[in-house]
Amino acid sequence: MNLDWSIEEVAFREAVLDFGREALRDDVVRRDRVGEFPRELWRHCGKFGIQGVPFPEHYGGGGRDALTAVLALEALGEVCEDNGFLFALAAQMWSVQMPILRFGTEAQKKHYLPPLCAGEWIGAHGMSEPDSGSDAFALRTRATRQGEEYLLTGTKTFVSEAPVADLFVIFATLDPAKGALGITGFIVERGRPGLRVGSPIHKMGLRTSPMAELVLEECRVPSANRLGREGRGAQVFNDSMEWERACILAPALGAMERQLASAVTYARERRQFGQPIGKFQAVQHRLAEMKLRLESARLLLYRAAWAKQNGRDAGPAAALAKLAVSEAWLDSSLDAVRTRGGYGYAVEYQAERDLRDAVGGILFSGTSDLQRNLIARSLGL
Repeated sequence: MNLDWSIEEVAFREAVLDFGREALRDDVVRRDRVGEFPRELWRHCGKFGIQGVPFPEHYGGGGRDALTAVLALEALGEVCEDNGFLFALAAQMWSVQMPILRFGTEAQKKHYLPPLCAGEWIGAHGMSEPDSGSDAFALRTRATRQGEEYLLTGTKTFVSEAPVADLFVIFATLDPAKGALGITGFIVERGRPGLRVGSPIHKMGLRTSPMAELVLEECRVPSANRLGREGRGAQVFNDSMEWERACILAPALGAMERQLASAVTYARERRQFGQPIGKFQAVQHRLAEMKLRLESARLLLYRAAWAKQNGRDAGPAAALAKLAVSEAWLDSSLDAVRTRGGYGYAVEYQAERDLRDAVGGILFSGTSDLQRNLIARSLGL
């Protein structure tokens, strides 16, 4: 694995940084307070090419690899303070577009990927249910075949982007007795009869990434919208989860870089007891730990992304990356607040928002406890 970026990749990163500084700096404090999703910024990202970075050009993408996509998302995290918006971008790329690319028919790829890559459409992923979270394959949503259609009935919860999404990747079971072998994936467009988006779920953080339940009441889905073969939904889901765990927290690396730079500046400028607080060893050690977490987490995420793009067995690497980056982001967000003292606790100084957002990282795409279980399983335990 070579960690030296090419001249072209470095130039692309600089272009993403410039784009982010110019196009993604708006009133995030207000939008976070009211939970407003910035659809116009989403379109800007699509026009620039963010959503399409790792997807083939003939489907509207940029034709680059997964590591370059990670590099772009990390760069955005460094200059864009809207963690919820960046989470939404990454979630669509890895849990909606990637399974369509890897398991969709040619007709599905040609129809759905171009508008998703262009920022014209927003996609959401529906797996979790009120009674099945970490135990994903215990889902109760049923799919019944009727000729050239399927009838989907059930409820999905914690569906990020559901209030604004144009299509959903949804998983249902054809036969609960078969367990994982009964699961099948579907692409369901908004507006299908029987599909209803529930009331928004108000969250602690990542508030600009809206969330809601999905209710399916004999929702009719054409067989042409089945994603993959019948009974192969577990394979589709597991593959997309590996991509998610490996790459979805790339923006958090940029956020940690931004946090560290800001905390160092504050430590140099804030004076107590006649000197900058950065002269106190307790503060120095806190900032050193933030740096250590950032660099360690970055290496694990890069390695997982490299493994996925090269077709390696990436399950353990993805779990390690997800666990390390999410826990590092949470710990460093808390240290950023501690460094500022009372100012870190005040909303107007914005450090507390990163802390609230970082809590979500230890929960989505599999909790930290689940990642530890996966890592232990890879050790033969």
